Amino acid sequence: MSIVTKSIVNADAEARYLSPGELDRIKSFVSGGERRLRIAQILTENRERLVKQAGEQVFQKRPDVVSPGGNAYGQELTATCLRDLDYYLRLVTYGIVSGDVTPIEEIGVIGAREMYKSLGTPIEGITEGIRALKSGASSLLSGEDAAEAGSYFDYVVGALS
Repeated sequence: MSIVTKSIVNADAEARYLSPGELDRIKSFVSGGERRLRIAQILTENRERLVKQAGEQVFQKRPDVVSPGGNAYGQELTATCLRDLDYYLRLVTYGIVSGDVTPIEEIGVIGAREMYKSLGTPIEGITEGIRALKSGASSLLSGEDAAEAGSYFDYVVGALS
């Protein structure tokens, strides 16, 4: 839930107007909107490269994943792994744009750990890939923007771990 929605819900629950502090937080959120959109746009425009590089890093660090019997062995399973990395990158952009982890949580991580476990997919490989996405994203962004985006990648890793 965005800071705007949270503030309104809280104020309405108490049948009051937004407080000066809430209005200041909303103002800050709105003024940061252009920056959040810019970060999401950079990540979106570079998604293919980010996903490819992250996949390559995971496959180098975890050769067991692409070896016979591994969860990314063969073209089809490798493509599935890359699809999952792309999915998490997309979720991160949703979080960045909204300024909140709720879209990430509600759309993508609730139940994901259990799903991967039931499929026999090592979570460590997924989180390794997300860390690689974070690293690639950080190389495209300025320090402050990288920190902003990084917190959402970290959230996904923590939620899946």
